[in-house]
Order: sequence, then C-alpha cells, then structure tokens
Amino acid sequence: KSVLAGPAGNGALGQLNGSVVDPVSGTTLWDHNASAAVTPASTTKVLTTAAALLAMDPNTRLSTKIVQGADPGTVILVGGGDVTLTALPLGTESPLYPGAAHVDDLVAQVKKANPNVKKVQVDLSLFKGATTAPGWAAGDAPSTFATQIGSVMADAGRQDPKNNNSQRVPNAGSALASTIASKLSASGGGQATAPKDAKVLAEVKSAPLTELVSDTMELSDDVLAEALARQVALATGQEATFAGGAAATIKVLKDHGFDTTGVKLSDGSGISTDNKIPAKLLTQLMAAAAAPEGKNPNTAELRAMLAGLPVAGGSGTLADKRFETPASQAGRGWVRAKTGTLTGVNTLAGLVLDQDGRVLVFAFMSNGSDQQPGRDAIDALATSLRKCGCS
Repeated sequence: KSVLAGPAGNGALGQLNGSVVDPVSGTTLWDHNASAAVTPASTTKVLTTAAALLAMDPNTRLSTKIVQGADPGTVILVGGGDVTLTALPLGTESPLYPGAAHVDDLVAQVKKANPNVKKVQVDLSLFKGATTAPGWAAGDAPSTFATQIGSVMADAGRQDPKNNNSQRVPNAGSALASTIASKLSASGGGQATAPKDAKVLAEVKSAPLTELVSDTMELSDDVLAEALARQVALATGQEATFAGGAAATIKVLKDHGFDTTGVKLSDGSGISTDNKIPAKLLTQLMAAAAAPEGKNPNTAELRAMLAGLPVAGGSGTLADKRFETPASQAGRGWVRAKTGTLTGVNTLAGLVLDQDGRVLVFAFMSNGSDQQPGRDAIDALATSLRKCGCS
C-alpha cells in the first residue's frame, strides 16, 4: 500500500480501479474499488483467452477446407474459424502467427484433387449474426486493427501479412475466396453453404489453441480474439455470434469458480466501449494462471495465458513507447502484462517479480485519462510493484 500510494494518486490516471494479489497465498494486497466494473479495453482479452483455455482442448487446431461444390467445376472454401491462415508463400513463416497454415497449401491440394476448377465460392456460415459488435465505432471495421468478423480470412484481414498494424481489407472471407480463385485461374462465385457430405479436396489446420492464445495476447489481436470467443461459444453449445461468445465466456468463467459479478461483454476483443469488467476478476484470472502447481484447479489450463503476455520494453504491445519514463524504466523486463487502450481508457493486467523474487499479479484500470500521460502513469504504477519487498 505504501509503495503504491504515491503513483496511484497521479491525476493523469483519472478514475483508477485496481487490485494486487499474491498468487501463492491468494492474499489481496491492495484493493482500490476493485469490485466496480469499468471499461476494460483490450484487457477483455484476458477473459476471452481464459475461457478458451478452460472450455477447449489446448491442442485444438482450427480447420480450413475446400470442398467439392454442386457441379464438377465448382469448389467451396469452408471457414472453420481460422483467421490466422497466411497468404505468405509456402516456406515463409508468418512473423505474426508462427505455425500458421498457408493459403498456397490449400491451393496446391485443390490443383492436385481437381485440376479443372472454374468457380470458387465461400461458406461463412459457421459464424452467425452481425459482423461488428455493439459499441464498435463505424471506423473500427475495416481499420488497422480489425475488420468485419468472419469464419475464414487470410492474416486476420491484413493487407500486409508481415505488419501487425496494416490496414485490413473489408469482408476478408470473400476477399480470400477471390484470391484463391485467381490462383486457380477460376472466377469468384459468391457465398454458398457447403453440403454436409461434400468431398474434401483440401484441408489445412492452424497452430494449436495455446499458440493462438499467445498470439492474441502478444499482438492484442482483435480479430483473433473475436474468432476465439466464437470458438468458446461453439464449444459450449452457444451460437457463434458476438452475443453468444460473450455469454459463453462469462458462463465458462463462472462455472470454473471465478466471480463474474458486474461483467458485461459485447465482444471478445475489447473494442466495444460497452464492455465492463471489475479489476478484481482480472487479478483472479491472473492469480490462477500464476499460482503454484496444484494450488488452484484452473492453473494447468490457464498457465498458457502467461506465455504471450507482452514484456515491458521488450515485446508485443509493451515494446513501443512503454516503460520509457524515469518512473517506469525499472519495470522493463520485469513487468509482463496485457494492455488495454481506448479513448479515455488505459488498462494493464499482468504480473511482476518484486525485489524479493516474489510474483505479484495486478490489474490497474484507468478511465477518463489522456492516452500517453495515462499510459505513463499506469506503467509507473506497475513498476512501483517491482520495488516491493525487503531487498
């Protein structure tokens, strides 16, 4: 409390809510309105990825198929929810999605199975409902961070597969079908629903779920987070919509003993300004992920959530213009956390090793703050935890 008192009083933080927990003992060390649900921005992804790990097999790989259509010259691209499929040439690893399947692999398989393709259709029926969520602004899809959500696309819709901040293409599933059609010297045939017993001509699979979770956390990947939320919905018998993913995420967390009181979700990524999450839940999830083996029944599943957490000053969304001020430089390399940024919102949830070598988990949520001053202040807050202990 004494270590946080000064940094937590920084006016740049606006309205601050937060919590710090010792994951070994489970003791709450600091609570600042931690039960009040506030706008989380991208720390929403902590809930989405946790629910995915709790509801699904960690080795789950998402499948993309091309099947035979109604007539011999027609094939159908069938979306299985993998948005990480890459348009990079075979032999070129995606820098954003290591282990991603390749569009060219699908094309090569089709050429072998059916050399006379004339038309390529796309089946986007796995995901239902609206392609943008309540609380999204008109300019959010397409943008440099999101596009309309669909059950198949290349590189999560990025125009440049190697640039995380690349502008996204609109209606990326249909765009991918057109790309495949051109590679097969065929024409695009619009949307269709593949017959259930259709002959599979080609199939590729994503990296395992644990890798998809890491990518989601490190890149703060909005499109991938939404795809995972829909997989949670499908795994629990809900409809694969924004609402279905949100309801499934909350139910899975509640069923595994987490306190979801006050949680309101409109999406799985945190783009929506309608989302509300208490800091207490973020620290509960982080504490379960960081707990010693055997202490918490959810630890084995949630441990994978920590692997992709950005490292302060080193990786992901904490690599650029973060932990650079005199008040936060000492946190570089020691703080690992999921970021969240919207207009007026700065959040950070993760863990830090204090001077005694003890792990502390935290969630700090600043609403009503300006972006850069708010970020610097929240980074300083996390860094102050590094100074805890007796050393």
